[in-house]
Amino acid sequence: MSLELPFEKPLAELRKKIDELKKFGAERQIDFTDEIGRLELRYQELEQEIYGNLTAAQIMHLARHHARPTTLDYIPHVFTDFIELHGDRVFADDLAIVGGLAKLNGVPVTVVGHQRGKDTKDNIQRFFGSPHPEGFRKALRFMQQANKFGRPIITFIDTKGAYPGDTAEERGQSEAIARNLHAMSTFGVPIICVVIGEGGSGGALALGVGNRVLMLENAIYSVISPNGAASILWKDASKADQAAETMKITAKDLLEFGVIEEVIPEPYGGAHRDLPVQAEAIKEALWRHMRELSALSPEQLMEDRYAKFRKVGVFAEEAAPLPVTE
Repeated sequence: MSLELPFEKPLAELRKKIDELKKFGAERQIDFTDEIGRLELRYQELEQEIYGNLTAAQIMHLARHHARPTTLDYIPHVFTDFIELHGDRVFADDLAIVGGLAKLNGVPVTVVGHQRGKDTKDNIQRFFGSPHPEGFRKALRFMQQANKFGRPIITFIDTKGAYPGDTAEERGQSEAIARNLHAMSTFGVPIICVVIGEGGSGGALALGVGNRVLMLENAIYSVISPNGAASILWKDASKADQAAETMKITAKDLLEFGVIEEVIPEPYGGAHRDLPVQAEAIKEALWRHMRELSALSPEQLMEDRYAKFRKVGVFAEEAAPLPVTE
C-alpha cells in the first residue's frame, strides 16, 4: 500500500525522477550533479509549499494514515521497562485499549492509550481502535492504580470514538466514559494526554482529562468525527473533507482556543515518515511537562486540572430576542 496521499503525489513523482536520474548517471557513468542538485532544491521548495500550507482536510487524512504510528509503536521509543497489563477485572480484555507500567527517563509512570490495528485481522480484534465499556474500565483500573501509588499518568489518544454497537450500549458505554471523566478529574497525580492521531468524541475524552493536553502537528481532535458531522449536516458522510474545513479540529486551531497546551512538531510528510524522530519529540515534551507538574501537590494538581477545563470555550453575549410575530 502506498504511503503517498493524493496531495503528496507531486512530491512522489519528483522524487522518482531524482532517483531515476541518479541511477541512470551511475549506470552510464555520467555526472548529473548539477541537474540533481537543482531537482533536490525544487523538491525542498515543493515540500515546504505543500506541508507548510496543509488544509484541515489534508491534516485529517494524515491523522488517519494507515502507516501512522500507534501507541504500541511509540512506547518502546519513549519509555523503558514497559510491562503491559490486561483486563478490566469485570468482563474482558478490550484490545482497543493498551496500557501498563513503564519508566520515563527512569521515573515510574503509567501509560494508557488507544490502539488501532495494523491490518484487517488486527483491526477487527481491536475494533479499529474504538473501545467497548470494558476498554474504558480497563484504562480506569490502570489509572486508579497509578493514583494509589503516586505515579504520573500518560495517555495516548487515537480513536474515531467509542464503539457504537449495541453490545457496547448493553454493557454501559456512556456510564463507563462518564466514570472515567469523573475519576480523572479527581486524581492527585500529574496527567499528560497526547493526541497522536485522531481524537474523536467521548471515546477520546475518556482518556483526555489531563493537566496538559498535547497534540501532534498533524493530529485532529473533535467532538464528532468529520464523517459523522457530514452525515448530520448534509446527510452525506462523503463530505467529510468539507466538514473538516469548518470544524476547527487541527492542533493549530485548538491551541488558539486554549483546548490544548502544546503542538508537537512532526517531520515533513507526517509522523510515519520518521518514527524515532517523532518519538523523541514526544518524549522531550512529556518529560518537560511532567517535571513542571511534579512540583505541584495533589490538591494543586486537581485545581490546575479544574482550572484548565473551566477556561475552555468562548462565551458570546446573549443575543437580542427575536421579534414576536402574530
